[in-house]
Amino acid sequence: MKSFYSTFWSGVGRAFVLAAGLVVAGCASTSSSFPPAPTSAATPGYNYIVGPGDTLNIIVWRNPELSMSVPVRPDGKLSTPLVDELVAQGKTSIEIARDVEKALSKLVRDPVVTVIVTSFVGPYSEQIRVVGEAAKPQFLPYKQKMTLLDVMIAVGGLTDFADGNAASIVRASEGDKRYSVRIRDLIKRGDISANVEMKPGDVIIIPQGWF
Repeated sequence: MKSFYSTFWSGVGRAFVLAAGLVVAGCASTSSSFPPAPTSAATPGYNYIVGPGDTLNIIVWRNPELSMSVPVRPDGKLSTPLVDELVAQGKTSIEIARDVEKALSKLVRDPVVTVIVTSFVGPYSEQIRVVGEAAKPQFLPYKQKMTLLDVMIAVGGLTDFADGNAASIVRASEGDKRYSVRIRDLIKRGDISANVEMKPGDVIIIPQGWF
């Protein structure tokens, strides 16, 4: 009888070890199923693209009565007393300034306009989205040279159930190509080699761990 129980529990122990090994192996394979994200990804000469929710400070030289701060409406347009229904979404601040000058030229002689973005949201196509096991999943406006570490600080890090080293980036600018990232190593171990630059439209997916 003693031999039977010894054999039984020995078999259970081996099965447990085998199962644990399979789980660990499964986690490891998940984290390496996509190529590592390139460390450098910033776009040289990047210009911020205006989107709904942004606030623009429009300055008309020598015409302070025409200078004001205006929001970009949900439909992507803006309006001022002399400029109505101007499309701002998808344009840079310089392009919007030239459009305002063109509209004002019908009423003001040789207008000179400067547009400054003072509140940033950006178009949906360029926002960074974080989904899954982040402490605060959300979208963030893209900024040049923004890194994975910047994003994780903004979303409050990982939940207790996250498998950070199995996370991935879906890169819209490369036809939804998927890359692996090691978020746990980055924010739990301080491994700065795991930090990578983001691109406009990136989606960070953080799965739940096995245990």
